[in-house]
Amino acid sequence: MLGQAPEFLSVLRAMKIVSATDATVLVTGESGTGKELLAKALHHFSRRENRPFVTVNCAALPEHLAESELFGHRKGAYTGAVHDEHGRVQAANGGTLFLDEIGELPLAVQAKLLRFLETGECQQLGQPLTRRVDVRVIAATNRDLGKAVEEGTFRRDLYYRLYVVPLELPPLRERRGDVELMLNGLTRELANEYELEPPHYSKDALKQLNRYQWPGNVRELKNLCERMLILFSGRQVELQNLPLEIRQARVEAKTVAGGFLLPEMGISLDDLEADLIRQALSKALGNRSKAARLLGLSRDTLLYRIKKYAIEY
Repeated sequence: MLGQAPEFLSVLRAMKIVSATDATVLVTGESGTGKELLAKALHHFSRRENRPFVTVNCAALPEHLAESELFGHRKGAYTGAVHDEHGRVQAANGGTLFLDEIGELPLAVQAKLLRFLETGECQQLGQPLTRRVDVRVIAATNRDLGKAVEEGTFRRDLYYRLYVVPLELPPLRERRGDVELMLNGLTRELANEYELEPPHYSKDALKQLNRYQWPGNVRELKNLCERMLILFSGRQVELQNLPLEIRQARVEAKTVAGGFLLPEMGISLDDLEADLIRQALSKALGNRSKAARLLGLSRDTLLYRIKKYAIEY
């Protein structure tokens, strides 16, 4: 996992500490932040490294088959059960079970998962006896499970059973300085995979990539790296080559009592000032005296700054 931002490194340090135990871990964070990668890293650093790592996407489990998928079934347990099946829990015996999108697990199955977490016992559908399995559970979600508990869509007792060691991955927009580091690292990895020469990014392109908010997080950045590698292998990527949504991105400055609220990722004052001047000129339809009044500047000061930033209108 790539990154040097303090917010990200603190999560990695906590992950390595908890990996030495069998404690249940709940990984939270926005979609695309790398929750499954963190779960795999936790498994890799644990004593279970050479045992199975089984992933279950809870959102993709059909409600009527969710219990069978997780805990297995005996032949004849329900219509269509033509032979015995071990579930994902038994498949992970000795290793790690990763429950992705745990917030989407049907309520009916949550009670059985809670019992498994408390006792370590797995009971197949149609089987009166239970079997004890040795499984470390890591769950992940991009939902607010506390809110889901209040809404009645997630069991409170299961929430607290999962919330033993919480690890929250920060969104990419809050990982100061990591965009360029990850851009280069992901591009190298993909270039080796595709056997292509990696592209290079101009200063203007890098500046825009650093100011973009990355709503899709690391997944979106990786997709961009792959696209630019394929289209611009061995060439330089200019600002105009970036996707439209990135080229048009502006720094979002929120107002609070007493002034602006500085974004977590920080800003470039020069970029912000130039952007505000362009907005003022646009609102004033090019009238520089009116634009100066909108910005609280004298006309001469505005003309100086227009020249300073080489703004054309």
